Amino acid sequence: MTGLTSAASHGAHSDEQGSSSRHPGLNLHQHDPQAHDAAEELLFGFWIFLMSDLVIFSMLFATYGTMLNSLAGGPGPHQLFDLGSTAIETVVLLTSSLSFGMATLSMKYDASARKTGLWIFVTLLLGLVFLGFEIHDFSEMISKGGFPSRSGYLSSFFALVGTHGLHVTVGCIWLVVMLVQLRVFGLDSCVKTRILRLGLFWHFLDIIWVGIFSFVYLLGLAP
Repeated sequence: MTGLTSAASHGAHSDEQGSSSRHPGLNLHQHDPQAHDAAEELLFGFWIFLMSDLVIFSMLFATYGTMLNSLAGGPGPHQLFDLGSTAIETVVLLTSSLSFGMATLSMKYDASARKTGLWIFVTLLLGLVFLGFEIHDFSEMISKGGFPSRSGYLSSFFALVGTHGLHVTVGCIWLVVMLVQLRVFGLDSCVKTRILRLGLFWHFLDIIWVGIFSFVYLLGLAP
């Protein structure tokens, strides 16, 4: 009888672990089973959306790669890029990924809307700093004659980097919305699942930016 009880207990524990391992986002099972269950299908669907977004960025990267030599007599990377400014943008955006990670950990372990909101606010500030540097870089490039219609290369550059910047802008708006919802509703199940989806979106943008920094800026300025 004891053996059967132990086996049943082990089976239940295995089922619980299996359920948790299928969770496509931050595991909330032990801390908030309701939010955990509600997140299953929502986060899986959001993963599908992110993969469709990845296809868009893949096409933009491919277009940029084919236009590397299409300068049409206009300025190129060595005349237009400021690697120092871009490196600062990279550090800022990667730091924002860390701060958002702290927000999700606070949401999971502390269940504190105030602490979670504080980390989301830090992420928002870092996102705005990133956008500020990027807009400054764009204006500097345009002042040097590197406007989008100057060449196929510059058109593809602004399409790729600008699309990423547009996504970061949307992410910042989403961060503001989540701050408002945290203030109004607290950390209920709906707010938690929305923060999980926003986290996936934000970390995805960081990964895309690492690709842009490596492929566009570092390779563009290579000797």
